[in-house]
Amino acid sequence: MPEETLTLTAAVYEAMISLALGETPDEACGLFAGPPGGLVVDTFFPIANVAPPERRPEIYKLDGRGMLDAETAADEAGRAVLGVMHSHTHTVAYPSPTDVADAADADPFGTLVFVIVSLEHPDPYLRAFRILDGDITDVPVAVDPG
Repeated sequence: MPEETLTLTAAVYEAMISLALGETPDEACGLFAGPPGGLVVDTFFPIANVAPPERRPEIYKLDGRGMLDAETAADEAGRAVLGVMHSHTHTVAYPSPTDVADAADADPFGTLVFVIVSLEHPDPYLRAFRILDGDITDVPVAVDPG
């Protein structure tokens, strides 16, 4: 199988980083979308983190209504939801055991890409992964300045 690359538009990349910084100290989250059948991301939907307030610095839970609205908007625009973004406010951009368990519930077939923005260092960075049956696979990320 050829290596796949998740390509983010510069606007989507900046929106993800900006949301993560803006929601600190809480984890930020959202869905991202692009043309069906590929991994080009041109749309980002910030979604409220509805985890219990005292847990938001450590975990996220996507608001169900926000997810439905994002999926509807993506569909109406001819886009497909390709994955989930969330931030780690003080750890590396790598799935935690909670992230892996949540991925198994949300995406049992491993079709989504999970983007994690790390705010561990002064310069935020992100990484992408597929998670299937507890196995974590890196997905290279490119930013299209275009």
